[in-house]
Amino acid sequence: MRALDIAGTGMQAQQTNVEVISNNMANMTTTGYKRRRAEFQDLIYQNLRRVGSNSSDQGTVVPSGAQVGLGVKTAAIYPINEQGNLQQTSNPLDLAIQGNGYFQITTPDGGTAYTRDGTFALSPDGTIVTADGYTVQPGLQIPTAATGVTINTSGQVQVTLANQTAPQTIGQLQLATFPNAAGLDAQGGNLLVQTAASGAPVSANPGTAGYGSVEQGFIETSNVNVVTEITNLITAQRAYEMNSKVITSSDEMMSTLTNLR
Repeated sequence: MRALDIAGTGMQAQQTNVEVISNNMANMTTTGYKRRRAEFQDLIYQNLRRVGSNSSDQGTVVPSGAQVGLGVKTAAIYPINEQGNLQQTSNPLDLAIQGNGYFQITTPDGGTAYTRDGTFALSPDGTIVTADGYTVQPGLQIPTAATGVTINTSGQVQVTLANQTAPQTIGQLQLATFPNAAGLDAQGGNLLVQTAASGAPVSANPGTAGYGSVEQGFIETSNVNVVTEITNLITAQRAYEMNSKVITSSDEMMSTLTNLR
């Protein structure tokens, strides 16, 4: 009985859906997190009567045919890269991106990762780093004698030194964008890496056309909407229950057959 297998694929799909929603809700307070949405596709079909086939020797054609679907499969878990809200922290090393782009991070293996999480700090030598101690490119160092740090919306980093009134520019932060940001591979720790699907990164100064601006003293909150996620969770739960009812009904039908005398 096909209905057992079909309903089983439906339950598996809704389980995946609930897992995606659960991850969204778990990360509702994660800085820079982008909610995800599970997308599904129907499986292949069995043709009981193929559409367009000849139904007689005179060349008459079957107008619609008879196909039975075999269920559903997970096609993708797609990140929704819409802007999160900006939350003020007044920490001079907290940076938020208003618009498109990612901060570029040097990983311990020498590679480059990308993030929207701008909760930065200083390493023992004064280098701007992430919460895990990874260097924020291009590896700017804040002098020990600096009394203040200013990062403008264009990503220019300036420091104020003791007994000096004019700030000194020590470097420039850049943002990276991708032709297909949804193709980035999430690594955990709020880090993403380039893939063949994402395309090659293109770097430019913040505020350039197509790039967001940098806001000092702010962080970007996740774009998870709790009401939407709870609604989606209820919908997924009901869909799971309905598929389980199909399995129960199919089992009862098979029981009826086996009890025939």
